[in-house]
Amino acid sequence: MTAPHLPGYLAEHPLPTGITGALGLSGYQLLADVGGVGAGRLGPQAFLLVAPDPDPSLPDAGTQIALHHSRLRSEQEASTYVALAAQLGYLRMSGYRLAMERHGLRSKIRLVNPATGAIAAEVPDKHPGGGLLGRGGGGAAALLATARSLPPAGPPPDTSNPELMRGVLLALALSDDSVGGAEAAELADRALPLTTGDGALEPRAALEAAKSGG
Repeated sequence: MTAPHLPGYLAEHPLPTGITGALGLSGYQLLADVGGVGAGRLGPQAFLLVAPDPDPSLPDAGTQIALHHSRLRSEQEASTYVALAAQLGYLRMSGYRLAMERHGLRSKIRLVNPATGAIAAEVPDKHPGGGLLGRGGGGAAALLATARSLPPAGPPPDTSNPELMRGVLLALALSDDSVGGAEAAELADRALPLTTGDGALEPRAALEAAKSGG
């Protein structure tokens, strides 16, 4: 398994200034950044950020924006974006591909299972209008439920690669919408030593042990 987008990638490769200026998102806050997938926010607006999979046959497309929602109604909606970004990042690190399709300034995301070539889920470029979050197809809450129901595409990550393993742990911690960003980073740091050695735990078990002080 490779890790083309290590933690912190989106902070170093933000949305192009032309897109942020045109959409009024200059100075946005990065709420999550794992596996080349993140959640951004500026005031009542929230969105997903994705660095496309590298393709040597194409020029670098740069970080793209998807599921742009201009009117958050609650802080819970913002946390759902963080959880969705983390789950997509985790699935990517397990082997899924994120295929991007431009729609004007924004992009659709297709979550592709490389084993079958099937599209497991599709994230629209904009959040569906009307109703509360999760009503109607394509909403962040509905997409999060779909993403959480998908099995990993490949075997557990290489435990000998601490950067990759920490990214996986951070993604799993952030995908719990009851865990904040700072707490997720602390949990990942505490869980990382539990994933190596004779008594190594798989990532989810290591996080649970870290939560309980193990």
